[in-house]
Amino acid sequence: MIGSIYHVGLTVTDLDRSLHFYRDILGLRFLGEVLMAGKETETMFQKPGCQARVAYLNGSENLEMPPVELIQFVGTEIRQRPSDLFHSSISELCFYAEDADAVYQKLRAQGVECLSEPQAFDFRASGFGRSRAFYFKDPDGIILEIMQPLASDIP
Repeated sequence: MIGSIYHVGLTVTDLDRSLHFYRDILGLRFLGEVLMAGKETETMFQKPGCQARVAYLNGSENLEMPPVELIQFVGTEIRQRPSDLFHSSISELCFYAEDADAVYQKLRAQGVECLSEPQAFDFRASGFGRSRAFYFKDPDGIILEIMQPLASDIP
């Protein structure tokens, strides 16, 4: 009935700022932008007069994943709430990295807020392997994660 994940959508307050972050800092590949408007858009988002700038980015040469969809609603104020891992919602978007420590250092050098340094996890007893991971935030405070599977644990 349901296939693979088609894309992951994030509502942002400033599409240009978010494109810079996801493309230029994280290294995702820009695929294009569309303007959604009209009856279908109003119906889908349940908002009369709704318009949305929508940009799509995909993995770098080394990263295959569903595209990230960035949505900025035009002429609509976006209510921001601090991201909180302890409330029911999508808690984070996780990206694979070959070297979590190198990514962490690069993000810190760019002034990106990281919630911690990379941490080591060992879930082999539960069948999930070992990894290094850390959380960080995008310009809107959306929580993202870098995950580095370790050694033979890479699929």
